[in-house]
Amino acid sequence: MGYLAGMRKLAGLLLFLVLSSPALGQAPAAALAADTPSTTVAGNAFIAPSGWTVSVRGPATILASPEGDSWIALVDVEAKDADAAVAAGWAAYKPDHPWPLKVANDAPDRDGWSKQRVYEYQTSPNEKRGVEAVARFANGRWNVDIIDLSDPVAEKRGAQVALIFGRLLPKGYVRESFAGKKANPLDPARLAELSRFVETGMKELKVPGVAVGIVQGGKVVFADGYGVKDLGKPAKVDAESDFMIASNTKALTTLLLARLVAEKKLTWDTPVTSVLPSFRLGDAETTKQVKIRQLICACTGLPRQDLEWLFQFQGVTPEAAMATLATMQPTTKFGEMFQYSNPMAGAAGFTAGHVLYPNLELGAAYDKAMQTQVFDPLGMKTTTFDYAKALAGDHADPHAPDIDGNTKPAVMALNYAVIPLRPAGAAWSNVRDMLHYVQMELDKGKLPDGKTYIPEEPLLERRAAQVPIGKDETYGMGLMVNTTYGVTVVHHGGDMIGYHSDMMWLPVQDVGAVILTNADPGWILRTVYRRKLLEVLFDGHPEADAQVAAQAKTFYDELAAERKLLTVPADPAESAKLAPHYVNAALGDITVTHPGSETVFDFGEWKTPVASRKNPDGTISYLTIAPGGQGFEFVVGSGPAKTLIIRDGQHEYVFEAK
Repeated sequence: MGYLAGMRKLAGLLLFLVLSSPALGQAPAAALAADTPSTTVAGNAFIAPSGWTVSVRGPATILASPEGDSWIALVDVEAKDADAAVAAGWAAYKPDHPWPLKVANDAPDRDGWSKQRVYEYQTSPNEKRGVEAVARFANGRWNVDIIDLSDPVAEKRGAQVALIFGRLLPKGYVRESFAGKKANPLDPARLAELSRFVETGMKELKVPGVAVGIVQGGKVVFADGYGVKDLGKPAKVDAESDFMIASNTKALTTLLLARLVAEKKLTWDTPVTSVLPSFRLGDAETTKQVKIRQLICACTGLPRQDLEWLFQFQGVTPEAAMATLATMQPTTKFGEMFQYSNPMAGAAGFTAGHVLYPNLELGAAYDKAMQTQVFDPLGMKTTTFDYAKALAGDHADPHAPDIDGNTKPAVMALNYAVIPLRPAGAAWSNVRDMLHYVQMELDKGKLPDGKTYIPEEPLLERRAAQVPIGKDETYGMGLMVNTTYGVTVVHHGGDMIGYHSDMMWLPVQDVGAVILTNADPGWILRTVYRRKLLEVLFDGHPEADAQVAAQAKTFYDELAAERKLLTVPADPAESAKLAPHYVNAALGDITVTHPGSETVFDFGEWKTPVASRKNPDGTISYLTIAPGGQGFEFVVGSGPAKTLIIRDGQHEYVFEAK
């Protein structure tokens, strides 16, 4: 949840993404009919995705996407170090590539690979692509991966990229597995190790506050906080401190749906239009196919289209937000690919609320349904969608780094954007409340007094695989299931501006945890915490600490590298050419002002100073720089009319001067 957070961590989430062009003179290869276990020239294992083609040229194994504009090259070379290996990799794949190196960072040893180093290259936004390379060492030889994908392919085929890199293992290597192992009791020493990990990670990532809760064997074994709610103020985070839980709201929404299934008010296969006649997508055939389970399965082919709700939300009702769905077109076939859609998740919750309270406005119906069907029965006493109530009570404030890497208060106004789509990610909660929910999941629908809150079957159906995310992870209904290390971990994360959280549980081992953070880049800590919990439970190889340290360094090094390319305040000669007002039908208005030496973009709902950047192709970009709202890029159009262009992975929006 959260466009900026999602885009900032995309490379890590998809295991080092990026892009280039095809090898010349190769014989055409047939597209694969299914995901296919394969090896590189040196025998390193990987899985080639269905629909892609695989060819070999010298030391390079080259995978081409079905679109024909994106490639991943896995090159095996001998070299003295990582830099030399990457140079040899490019020589084998595309010796005349035009992209300058932007930044390079070391990565920790993992999955049998050592000496890992990641290289990010500078592209121009109008290329609509990004480029990275990764060097790693095993068995006396380097493997260099050059990731060269167009932005649309990178977004819609992210799960296939994860498939390739999730099982890219050195020849002969077997990944660590905890299958069949008994989980250790989380005694004081092991809990202290988890606390040390969190506190160290907070310092490395510059996160002011974190709350953590853990249950094992039906008991709360830890529930407390670290650091402060608001930087520079003494109030400490604790188990009662409220945070936005963002997309963790989705699992609570599908729990509401599961309750309706249990009460036979609908089934998972009920057509959505039969219970919410106003439901429409931009494609009539897809609309007809969507059943209740598919509202929140990330499998309908609808792409992520977050800019439309992040920029245009003031006065928007849930009904208006749902009407916007009718303008959205699928970019992959139904059920073919994992594509995350917050508006679809919003529709899931509003459909459930409408079934229970058809005479109420969609938002009010959903709020009442969640309170009566989820929050009250589970004893989630402070969990709420009421921002005023949350902000007036015991809560942690959001933070984010500024362009110089200093932690500052984040742009809270942007977090109001999700209210019209609140089933997708607008809930506020705390560790105590979330542990009630996690414990119910572990107890398969039972409450602490032994009463059945929900039958097991509809509860567990939410975990059933609807679409794969790589080889070792699947998406169900607002829940992911990961089996990377031989044990089942059910989890979901949540990301909004300055708030990043995760909840996870191991059903077989009867262990669950919640982690809530109040700053970007808290998504790094909340993601790696899952690995750390496994290490402590099963005496696993110590990898998590090095992962957080390396990712923290990478995050701030990349921020510094981008800072060097920016002119702050924006170049006055260039910004003087901007029109005072721009309009886009989907995203709204931009008012451009020049207070003092700054250039400010005011979107109505929120505003920010902007920096300027001259791109390698000579175009000029303006980038938002308010902490938490950083990274929205507007490119000056090249035509005679004054325009600004912003893009997400699969869409382009043109603002015209007015």
